[in-house]
Amino acid sequence: MVRPVWSGAVSFGLVTIPVKMLPAVGDHSIHFRQIHTVDEGLVRNRKVCALDGKELSNDEIARGYEITRDQVVPLRDEDFDDLPLPTAKALEIEAFVDASEIDPIQMGDTYYLAADGQVASKPYALLRKALERTDKVAIAKYAWSGKERLGMLRVLDDNVIALQVLHWPDEIRSPEGLAPPSVDLTEDEMTGALALMDTMARDGVGDEEDEYRNAVEKLIQAKAEHRPPPRAEHEEQPRGEVVDIMAALQDSVDRAQEARGETGKDATVHEMPKKRAAKKAPAKKTAAKKTTAKKTTAKKTSRKKPA
Repeated sequence: MVRPVWSGAVSFGLVTIPVKMLPAVGDHSIHFRQIHTVDEGLVRNRKVCALDGKELSNDEIARGYEITRDQVVPLRDEDFDDLPLPTAKALEIEAFVDASEIDPIQMGDTYYLAADGQVASKPYALLRKALERTDKVAIAKYAWSGKERLGMLRVLDDNVIALQVLHWPDEIRSPEGLAPPSVDLTEDEMTGALALMDTMARDGVGDEEDEYRNAVEKLIQAKAEHRPPPRAEHEEQPRGEVVDIMAALQDSVDRAQEARGETGKDATVHEMPKKRAAKKAPAKKTAAKKTTAKKTTAKKTSRKKPA
């Protein structure tokens, strides 16, 4: 198991639950180093004092807050350890709310909370059962890495409590002005979109792969073996053309069914609407014109005097 990144206690009223916080997600990204383009030498980031030009080690570096350009207040780790905060060494539960009240845009990284020692087992189980029975999540405050944070405690399927980092409400930017202008949608277009959603529906996220990472790994391997890297075949994308939404939806449904090995006989909740034939112009007016023309001709004929 990965190493804990934080240890303290969950404060549930007068109940204290010693816990350790462990990352729930690992990073599988490929990390690069900076190199000199001329000789491929590694570029190192050295920390140098601006006053004496001396290169510093991490033990010689502390934090400082710049009040003005000429005044910096030095701050050390022990200064933060003695802050008069109830959340300095505890996850202080503030309230219990319905999970639906938390906007997903507010959610950040996820951590597992593990009971720290045998003494923590019973209060840990008590909080977990209470969250399960009420179908609620707990909102908590805690201090970590130099600042107070907001978090949400929720129960996972394997009886583990997870801490979901939450952004503070004032950190969420307003989306005002980002929505496109209002447009009129036909019922056929909505039915087509729902048919596509039916075709693409499934349970869970699935087993998607990071195709970019796989491609970069193949690129690195090819470069290391001094052979040409694989190249993608780029399809020319049409630009500046008006999209036929119904045609695009139908094509998307066909491709999705083909990818899943389905055929047109498979039942779906919504079916793509059939293209409606263009209405023919009514022929009554033309017929009426012909009838009127015949009557006029007949009148003229009857008016002619016999020779």
